[in-house]
Amino acid sequence: MQPVIIIGTGIAGYSVAREFRKLDKETPLIILTEDDGCSYYKPVLSNALTSKKTPDTIPLADAQQMSVQLNADIRPFTPVAGCNPDDRTIVVGNETIAYQHLVFAVGADPIHVPIGGDAADRIFSVNNLTDYRRFRTTIEQARTIAVMGAGLIGCEFANDLPAAGIRVHVIDPAPFPLNRFLPERAARALQRRLSEIGVEWHLECVVKSVDHDDDRLRISLSDERAIEADAVLSAIGLRPRAQLAADCGLGVNRGIVVNPYLQTSDPNIYALGDCAEVEGLVLPFVMPIMHAARALAKTLAGEPTKVTYPAMPVVVKTTHYPVVVAPPKPGIEGDWEIHEKDDGIEALFYDREKTLQGFALTGSAVSQKNALAKALPPVLVP
Repeated sequence: MQPVIIIGTGIAGYSVAREFRKLDKETPLIILTEDDGCSYYKPVLSNALTSKKTPDTIPLADAQQMSVQLNADIRPFTPVAGCNPDDRTIVVGNETIAYQHLVFAVGADPIHVPIGGDAADRIFSVNNLTDYRRFRTTIEQARTIAVMGAGLIGCEFANDLPAAGIRVHVIDPAPFPLNRFLPERAARALQRRLSEIGVEWHLECVVKSVDHDDDRLRISLSDERAIEADAVLSAIGLRPRAQLAADCGLGVNRGIVVNPYLQTSDPNIYALGDCAEVEGLVLPFVMPIMHAARALAKTLAGEPTKVTYPAMPVVVKTTHYPVVVAPPKPGIEGDWEIHEKDDGIEALFYDREKTLQGFALTGSAVSQKNALAKALPPVLVP
């Protein structure tokens, strides 16, 4: 019997493997990964200091333990060199392995922008546990850190780092934080509350260069200001990892293009998670991954199942000032209706027919999350 092969041991890869094993305990399962294969919850990385987790306590299980749990052949530090959909094989080192079904769960890569200066190579990105180990070692002696990006991850690190007594500068070209998710009034409230714990904001500008300045770094900004820091963290976004799929001849747009069955342009190859573009949607969040994993597991076990996405609010881990967002779908025309709620803001997005299409909650208003989510239309019903 040919195996099911999964490429990737992140939340997507291990989740679909777990769900598959609930339905099929016999089919050989091979899981390949370029890293050590540890199972961990990646969102923990951006609030590990606040939650008092270290790089050693973040992993839930190593590759050997996962191999036993999943009755799977898990191969750490094993990059896939290529695949041949015509004969259903992949190439790993000098070995060619045949598969019954192949699953891409390869995640996404940090977006890098050109930065000048003689210390540009000292800019960190934290996209996995290995990255975080390096970053955590560096910040042990840090007094000040510059964070490039005021999106979800940038704001979560800005909330987290002061717990270690670190001063934070956040730099972003947008006029206010979380500008892709929050209306300005809600975003300004978050900005003020994070300022209270020592976060300094440098908005409507970008980093031009990073240079050595004795034992520190000098960060030059596009507005002609400069700041000093001990480290620079880039959190400007992620790009689906789709090159291997493209090299295999699979359809790729923003991510690996898949239909509602999570099937690529090849009927025996699937994709889910941060690398996948499902019916035009790229949703790099945990809840879409879990829904996709359950649906794909059924398909791999012989019961073709379309993925459906209900309303899936995103909890932003800014514990100093809680935020929950359920953004409206791109292209929907409408307006925000904003209400002050004690120590929080309730922002409701209505379309032209006065139907609720999204919301943003801050502070005490996050208690409305579940009730409002029930009133939202599903994100995807194929």
